[in-house]
Amino acid sequence: MSAGPPLRVADVFRSYWTEYLRSHRVPAFQHKAIRHLLQCRTPALGGHVWRCASCGHRSVLYNSCRDRHCPTCQGAAREKWLDKRMKELLPVPYFHVVFTLPHALNPLIRYNRKLLIDLFFKEVNATLQEFGKDPQWRLEGQMGFIGVLHTWNQQLLEHNHLHLAVPGGAWRQDSNVWLSAKRNWLFRAKSLAARFRTRYVRALTRKRERGQLVLPPDGPDWENICDQLARTDWIVYAKKPFAGPRQVLEYLGRYTHKVAISDYRIRAIENSDVTFRYRDRADGDVEKMMKLSAESFIARFLLHILPPGLQKIRFFGWMGRNVRTDNLRRIRKALGIPPPKKEPPQPVVCPNCPHCGQATLLLIGAEKARAPPEPP
Repeated sequence: MSAGPPLRVADVFRSYWTEYLRSHRVPAFQHKAIRHLLQCRTPALGGHVWRCASCGHRSVLYNSCRDRHCPTCQGAAREKWLDKRMKELLPVPYFHVVFTLPHALNPLIRYNRKLLIDLFFKEVNATLQEFGKDPQWRLEGQMGFIGVLHTWNQQLLEHNHLHLAVPGGAWRQDSNVWLSAKRNWLFRAKSLAARFRTRYVRALTRKRERGQLVLPPDGPDWENICDQLARTDWIVYAKKPFAGPRQVLEYLGRYTHKVAISDYRIRAIENSDVTFRYRDRADGDVEKMMKLSAESFIARFLLHILPPGLQKIRFFGWMGRNVRTDNLRRIRKALGIPPPKKEPPQPVVCPNCPHCGQATLLLIGAEKARAPPEPP
């Protein structure tokens, strides 16, 4: 493809989606997500008319689709989410913990995605709460944390894992006491992995016994799946605390609203192939190029479109959505920390004029119809 505007993931679908549908059946929720990607920031969604106060140039800025799977739409949502979380930070060590499901479960997850991902969140929470109450870890209180789901690796293959931001300590609600963890570690990662494997496999077996699990017709049978899970090392990775609590949230913020592949990684779309950048973790995190057929690229991207109702960001323990505000107030009081100051609302920032580059665009019209708005 010749030099021109930066390439986007939507350009791949714009070129090859119709052809892909001729030979593949696609669920309705994936159809919907791809339709949003194709309509994003185009006349199909309407837009707003702006005039530059400096040079008089008139511009039409088309609306974004705001789909959580759209690579173009997630920057503003991420910043808004991160700003809220920053106001909830406590002056305690924060740990970055990653739980990973073994790849032997991937065929089963494809047919039971919501069930097994919900189970993933549930058993990770149960494991951490169990460790938080165990006297050997010297906390004996309720853990609180944020969990963010990722389903891919750099090559767009299935890699289901949870990134967690865990404040280093536990909350005893009955006595209003905050118990701090050691600064260099929270829990032993291998112990977490072993306990999590036991809990998850038991829960999975119960789902199977109740007839709630769909086995893939072309995949391994239940006995083979259980055998693979027993022989596989389950991975839990726990980093030491960051330099400060803000750093762990800023790091986690890279993952909260991320999609399987960002637009900037697309390098070429030509001859029915897609070339994109990726980092090879097994080779020292070296940046490399991968070329896939457009069909393979689309198939891999679709693997990571989540079904409706499956939340990828969740809060647990004393950080649960319905109790977080009250618990934060009580914990701050127990730690002798004043409540956060209310910040004045941020001024509205004008977009830059595409003609002169000045941030002096003024909104002069809007059009909601599915057609380009006409400048007045």
